[in-house]
Amino acid sequence: MTNSEKKVKNLPYKKWKAGNVEVVIWNNKKQGDNAELEFKTVSVSRSYKKKDENIWRNDVIHNLRRQDLVKLSLMLHEAQKELYLTEGEGHE
Repeated sequence: MTNSEKKVKNLPYKKWKAGNVEVVIWNNKKQGDNAELEFKTVSVSRSYKKKDENIWRNDVIHNLRRQDLVKLSLMLHEAQKELYLTEGEGHE
């Protein structure tokens, strides 16, 4: 297998965006003892522009603002529903 074949871009499984806050469910794969295991992870990020720059940036959220909480809560609820309804409660 060549290096270009090994590099497969990990695309989002599903995502929600409200304003500048985004929640994304990612498909992941890991080699287990007997087979390749698939699992999902959730990331939360916020996009912004720095003063005097015309470049959009996207960072993982470490500090939430008050106005982000309601949007984030709703999107995380949707992500939770998606994960539980597609995989079931016992799947990890």
